[in-house]
Amino acid sequence: MQINIPTEKVVDVGKKGIGKIKNKVKSFKKLPKWSWYAIGFGCAAVIAGGIILLWPEPPKPVYPVIEAQPVVVDDVNIYGEYAGRIRAQQFVEIRARVEGYLEKMLFEEGTYIEKNEVLFVIDPKLYRASVEKAKAQLNKNKALALKAERDLGRIRPLFEQNAASRLDLDNAIASYESAKAEVVMSEADLTQAEIALGYTTVRSPISGYISERNVDIGTLVGPGGGKSLLATIVKSDTVRVDFSMTGLDYLKSKERNVNLGQKDSSRKWNPYITITLADNTQYPLKGMVDFADPQVDPNTGTFSVRAEMANPDRILLPGQLTKVKLLLDVRENAIVIPNKSLVIEKGGAFVFVVRRDSIVEKRFIELGPEVGDNVVVERGLGSDERIVVEGFHKLRHGMKVSPIIVEPQKLEQEES
Repeated sequence: MQINIPTEKVVDVGKKGIGKIKNKVKSFKKLPKWSWYAIGFGCAAVIAGGIILLWPEPPKPVYPVIEAQPVVVDDVNIYGEYAGRIRAQQFVEIRARVEGYLEKMLFEEGTYIEKNEVLFVIDPKLYRASVEKAKAQLNKNKALALKAERDLGRIRPLFEQNAASRLDLDNAIASYESAKAEVVMSEADLTQAEIALGYTTVRSPISGYISERNVDIGTLVGPGGGKSLLATIVKSDTVRVDFSMTGLDYLKSKERNVNLGQKDSSRKWNPYITITLADNTQYPLKGMVDFADPQVDPNTGTFSVRAEMANPDRILLPGQLTKVKLLLDVRENAIVIPNKSLVIEKGGAFVFVVRRDSIVEKRFIELGPEVGDNVVVERGLGSDERIVVEGFHKLRHGMKVSPIIVEPQKLEQEES
């Protein structure tokens, strides 16, 4: 379909539009100057705002990223390690106390023996004969003493009647006193013979484990020319651990008011030991220190210390060498830091402390004893401070950092 628009109308519309535009331009030119200033300031403000919005932000400062942790405040156990030797609580040598041939052995080697249990029998025939002889001699002397008493009873009335001389009375008295003394001597000889006969039966003086026999059946034993050592018995349900400490250890213990070998009721703890076995495992029971030698050996510069330890399962054998770990002290509310946070230099040891405003401070500290991978700080740190544990190699005093706070590891230590 075709629409026809007259050309004369289009030309008239165009002329009218151009005329309107010209009229508007003439009206703008008639505006006052202050309007033009306002329009210019507005355009400048729009342009400035656009520039500010589109202008790139200045780069933010980049601070070193470090890891920091609070210091640990805890009760710290201080230990010392020493070389020790285990010995039995009781060690008894079984020896022959009379001479004779060994007739019997009434035990199994290496077994547990009760007190007064018969172990050996030495040929008793000679000693039994000595007992019989002593008995006979005693009876004879008793008879002579009885005769002397009767003689004295007859002589005394005669002396009172002047029928016997003073010499006769004195002889009767002397005979009687001599006969009584012979009776006492015979009784002593009988007792000695019975004791010697008893020694032919060798008994255990204690309960414990017996060693192998040192002599064979039929061997001549005795305290003289024969062999006297028959076996040994050890009581090892409780053992003693001997070790040596230096004079410096003693001085340090006195500084801490710790008296080794003495119980102190004013402390919550007492010195105890743990020991390491040959397979590098720790013995489960603890032993208490009950003795410390009051003098130092001038040859070694050490003094002996002893602890007692229960050994119900006979895991510990007398004569074993072992590593002894002794509780020397308990530092209450001590400040502890990890070793990895330390920087050691010629002037001493220091750490970097992170302040609340994230500024690091180089702080020299005084170190105490080490506790595993940590160390006790004697002076230089407060209980509420934070220290750098990672990244301190790129720091200097007064530098601002970006800290990452990590939780400190819990101290691993035995209960005292």
